[in-house]
Amino acid sequence: MSVRELFKLDGRVALITGGSRGLGLQMAEALGEMGCKLAITARKADELAEAKAHLEKLGCEVLAIVNDLAKAEQIPAMVDQVLQRFGTIDILVNNAGATWGAPAEEYPDEAWRKVLGLNVDSVFFLSREVARRCMIPNKFGKIINIASVAGLRGSATNVSTIAYHTSKGAAVNFTRALASEWGKYNINVNAICPGFFPSKMSAGLLEKVAEGVISRAPLHRIGGDEDLKGAVVFLASEASRHITGQALAVDGGITAV
Repeated sequence: MSVRELFKLDGRVALITGGSRGLGLQMAEALGEMGCKLAITARKADELAEAKAHLEKLGCEVLAIVNDLAKAEQIPAMVDQVLQRFGTIDILVNNAGATWGAPAEEYPDEAWRKVLGLNVDSVFFLSREVARRCMIPNKFGKIINIASVAGLRGSATNVSTIAYHTSKGAAVNFTRALASEWGKYNINVNAICPGFFPSKMSAGLLEKVAEGVISRAPLHRIGGDEDLKGAVVFLASEASRHITGQALAVDGGITAV
């Protein structure tokens, strides 16, 4: 098989959660460009419609589904919609997430439950649903969990996001555990750990830490609009068929120093 063929994704079906903006939309663009049929989900219908129109202008075939992953009972019906349109799901990108800033000693119970519920619980419930119905019967699948460099280290002294850091650490080890269990079904499970990327969710935090991050990062930059595309295509393609259970930091080298 040629290298070009290893990276081809023609005809594959990719489900990307939180695909209406930011990192999710960036990864949807990349997978669509490489030939995937796309299903994107998000809570806000207007943002989802805008993303769908944007992706279709790029030549992608797109199904947009309004869905709240925090409500686990909605997951089977959402998967139903993808299967009715495309017949299967080959690639699952668990990208949807939430954060909440507050000192640990004052952290609200509801905030903890919200962040862990979306960032951990929904990732498991959706992965289980897709695997049961598509990947295990087909003996093929690529699951890509969007963790964070926050899951690889503690927080900066002026950052109070204990639930987010906890959830992303869980995502990294969830990836290892699931890869170990589902390798027998030819399912690759890997994680991408982005560093600091401009997004609606990170806007407030970036104002505090961007200058320090840029000064410490070996590449002296934060993430941009193209910087996750290569990683997600690699992990979704046959180029990564002998890689599973890994967490790839895409952070300008900040975790290396």
